[in-house]
Amino acid sequence: MELPNHSYIDQLAAGNKAFKEKLLAVIKDEFPEEKAIYLKNIAAKNHKEAAENVHKIKHKISILGLEKSYEIAVAFENNLKEDDSTLRTEFEAVLNVISEYLITL
Repeated sequence: MELPNHSYIDQLAAGNKAFKEKLLAVIKDEFPEEKAIYLKNIAAKNHKEAAENVHKIKHKISILGLEKSYEIAVAFENNLKEDDSTLRTEFEAVLNVISEYLITL
């Protein structure tokens, strides 16, 4: 599985260390709550709400340079809109990788 990186963040920051740190802080702050809400909705089989949660999370996946994981998130979001939880395991593996990564920041 691919690992988070700062390639895209570095492009956005264009050498501005304060901006980079602020962006990472926002992700570190928001991601755990967004993940928890997603897990609550998916456990309750609220697929439409879970799709909205995935939509928010997928942007953080992209920002963290996880291109293949972003594709999984897009497909999973679309599946959830059709009440199909296929790709749940793959998506939640991505969430776990991000959670572990954020602990290191």
